[in-house]
Amino acid sequence: MAENNNGDFTPNFQNSKELSKISNFVKNILTVKNPDNMIKQAQDGGLKKTLGGFDLIILGVGAIIGSGIFTVVGLAALESGPSLTLSMILASLACVFSALCYSEFAAMIPASGGAYTYTYATMGEFMAWIVGWVLMLEYLVGYIAVVSAWSGYLMQLISGIPGIPHWLSNPPIYLIHDYSTAVSQLTSQGIDPSTVIPQFLGIPLCINIPGLLITFFIIATLIKGMQESKNMTGILVVIKIAVVAAFVITGFFYVKPENWTPFMPNGISGMFASAFTIFFAYIGFDAIATAAEETKNPQKNLPIGIIGSLIVCTICYVLVALVLTGLVPLDMIDTQAPIASAMAMVGQNWVAGFISIGALTGLTSVLLVLMLAGTRILFSMSRDNFLPKAFQKIHPKFQTPHVLTYMVGAICIIGSLFLDIQKAADLVNFGAVAAFIIVCLAVLILRKKDPQRHRPFKVPCCPLFPILGALCCGGLMVYSMTLKPLSTMLFLAWIVIGVACYLLYSYRQQRLAQQNTNEENNV
Repeated sequence: MAENNNGDFTPNFQNSKELSKISNFVKNILTVKNPDNMIKQAQDGGLKKTLGGFDLIILGVGAIIGSGIFTVVGLAALESGPSLTLSMILASLACVFSALCYSEFAAMIPASGGAYTYTYATMGEFMAWIVGWVLMLEYLVGYIAVVSAWSGYLMQLISGIPGIPHWLSNPPIYLIHDYSTAVSQLTSQGIDPSTVIPQFLGIPLCINIPGLLITFFIIATLIKGMQESKNMTGILVVIKIAVVAAFVITGFFYVKPENWTPFMPNGISGMFASAFTIFFAYIGFDAIATAAEETKNPQKNLPIGIIGSLIVCTICYVLVALVLTGLVPLDMIDTQAPIASAMAMVGQNWVAGFISIGALTGLTSVLLVLMLAGTRILFSMSRDNFLPKAFQKIHPKFQTPHVLTYMVGAICIIGSLFLDIQKAADLVNFGAVAAFIIVCLAVLILRKKDPQRHRPFKVPCCPLFPILGALCCGGLMVYSMTLKPLSTMLFLAWIVIGVACYLLYSYRQQRLAQQNTNEENNV
C-alpha cells in the first residue's frame, strides 16, 4: 500500500506484480513430477528392454570393481594398515543404506535418470536439475579419471612385452597422457614441459591416444545397443573376478600373519581416513538405476542388481585387503599397482602379468558403464525439457540415444586432455556422496507425502536406515571438505555454474514447454 496526496492508501500495483512473480517462480522451482507420469513416459520412451536381474548385477560389478581395487586400495592401505578390512566394511555400510534407498525408488519408479528422477518426484524441479547436474559431474568426470588410468595400465603392459618395437613401448609422453599427467611426470624428471610438449598458437597439445581409441570403441558399443554392451561387460566382469580370485588364492599361501600387526598403525583416525579414500572404489552401483527403462521386470530386478552387486564387491574387496596387507609390509606397498606389484614381490610374475591384463579389462567395463549412465541421465533431463530436444533422438535401428552418446564421448575426449586425475577422483566422490544424501532424504519425503503408493521393495527400518545413510554420507562429505579445500572449491564452482545454467536456460525452456502444452490442451 502507498499513501497519496489526500492521505488515502492505494494499492502498490508494482510491488504486487513483483510479489506475484516471486511467488510464481518459487512455485515453479518446487513443482514435482507425478511418479505415474514418469512411469508412463518411460513405457513410451522407445528404449529396448533387454536386462534381467543377473545382467544388472554384472553391470554393477562392472562399474564398481575397477580403478578402486586396482589402484586406490594401495593408497588406502598406507592410511589404515591391516585395518583396511574395517575401512572397507565402513565404506560399504555407508553405501548399503543409500543402496537400499535407491532400490526402493528404482522398483517404485522404473524410469531412466536414477537420483535425478527420484528427486524430481519429491523435491521439485530446481533440486532435480541440481542433482542431474551433479550426476553429470560424477559420471563424465569419473570417465575422464578412469580413462587416464586405463592408458597408464596399457602402456605399462606394452612396455613389459618382449619384442615390442621401441616406438610403441616408449612413445612421446604427450601422446599417451592428458596434459596434467604429462606435466607432472616431466617435472618430476627435472624436465621443463614447455621444451617437450608441442604447442599450437601458444596452446600445449597433449593427446591421450590410447584413451582416444578406447573411447571410440566404447561409443560404438553403446550405440549398437544394450545387448552388445551387456555381453561385453559380462565377459570383462568374468575376467575381473578371475583376476581377484587368482590374487586371493595365490597370495593366501604367502601371507605372513606378522604383517597384520600392529592392526591400526595410524589409529582410528587412519581407519576413517582410509574409509573415505576407499569410498571411491564403491561408486558405481547407483549407475544401475539409470538403466531402469532397459530392464525387464524392473520392480523385481533393479533391487536385485543394486544390492547384489554391492554384496559381491564388498566380499571381493575385504578378501583382497586381507591378503594384500598380510602379503606385503606396509612400507613396501606400491600405490600405483598394488596388487600386481605384490605378486611380483613374491615371485609370481605370471600372476602379476595376469593381474595387469585384468586391470585393463576391469577399467574397460567401468568406462562402459560410466558412459552409459551419463547418457541416460542427460536423456532423462532432455525429455523433461531441461536440455535441447535433439538429445532425445533414438537410433532407428539400434533404439539407443546415439546423439547423446556422440556428445558425451566428445566431452570425455576433450576433458581427458586437461583435467588432473586426482582432482577428477575427488570431484567424483563429492558428486556421488551428494546424490546419495539426497536420495536418502527423498525416500523420507515420499513416504510422508504419498504413503499409499505401491512399493514393490521397501527400505527396512524406515526412517532409521535412510537417516543413517544421509548421516554417514554427510559425515564423509564434511570430513573430506576439510582435507581437500581445492577440490571442495571446484565442486562448489560446478554447483554455481549449474544454478546459472538453470536460471538462464532450463527454467525458461520449462516454462515454454508448459505454455505449449497448455495451448495444445485448449485447442
